[in-house]
Amino acid sequence: MQAFVENFLQALVAGVLNGSIYGLMCVGLGLIFGVMRVINFAQGEFLMLGMYATLYIVTSLGVAAVFGPYLGPFIGAVLAGLLLFVGGYLLHRYLVSRVTGVRAIGAEGEGHYAQLILTLGVSLVLQNGGLILFGSTPQSVRTPLSASAWEVGVPLGEAAVFINKARTVAALFAVAATAALFWFINRSRLGKALRAAADNPEAALYMGIDVDRAHRIAFGIGTGVTAMAGGLVATYYPFQPYVGLEFVIIMYAGVVLGGMGSILGAFWGGMTIGLVQQLSSLAMSVQLQNVAIFVVFLLIVLLRPQGLYGRSVDRT
Repeated sequence: MQAFVENFLQALVAGVLNGSIYGLMCVGLGLIFGVMRVINFAQGEFLMLGMYATLYIVTSLGVAAVFGPYLGPFIGAVLAGLLLFVGGYLLHRYLVSRVTGVRAIGAEGEGHYAQLILTLGVSLVLQNGGLILFGSTPQSVRTPLSASAWEVGVPLGEAAVFINKARTVAALFAVAATAALFWFINRSRLGKALRAAADNPEAALYMGIDVDRAHRIAFGIGTGVTAMAGGLVATYYPFQPYVGLEFVIIMYAGVVLGGMGSILGAFWGGMTIGLVQQLSSLAMSVQLQNVAIFVVFLLIVLLRPQGLYGRSVDRT
């Protein structure tokens, strides 16, 4: 009994920590896919670029020397998010804008077919470009916190739970970033303009909102947020140019679980996946964790098609 309680609590803690970072990934995709309705198959590659950007910011730009080896990698992840925000903004300006927003009104499938082909092409270019530039050797952002943990006693015999320090700090950054973004989207003037442009581009135009600019900013924020999540993951998880494939399905599943169009829902969708992934290891092998994720996914879609926080009716 003691061993089961200890294993359960250990899996629960790991699920919350992983789920927080999954949630931040899903929030980035939620802005692009759930709010803007842009099918973006390159989101996993933005995560990968965030990992490499964090690595080079920390090692080549001296961020670790300024902020120290403990805090430096996490500051590097934030800076990587800002850098990829600019990249996402420019990508939308010169490519994605051709198949989204006002230009997609009246197009076949509302531009989704073109979005699918375009972002799939961007994904392939980034994957293979990353392989050429960075090589296939797995990398990691070194921090002393990755190899240390807090030991928390459990009031049941000699049981104890170990909480990895790097994952804990990464989870705190993820929660803080999600809270800041939620406030920005729902309370700021620019955030409300982004929501209006996403809900109804034509009506937003009549209200004087620059829809194309709003979409560029939203796409840039979604790219930067996911890149920041990638930088946080890089502090404890080795990566290579194809690492995005391991996370892109998790991101899409989290957005759908949380509910299309809900930033908070996307975060809780990612949290749900993290918990299911870790708790399922108590009853099945690690190789079957994705099976457990999609069983829960199918159940939620069956019982609540609009997701945990989604709207019960389609937007007009």
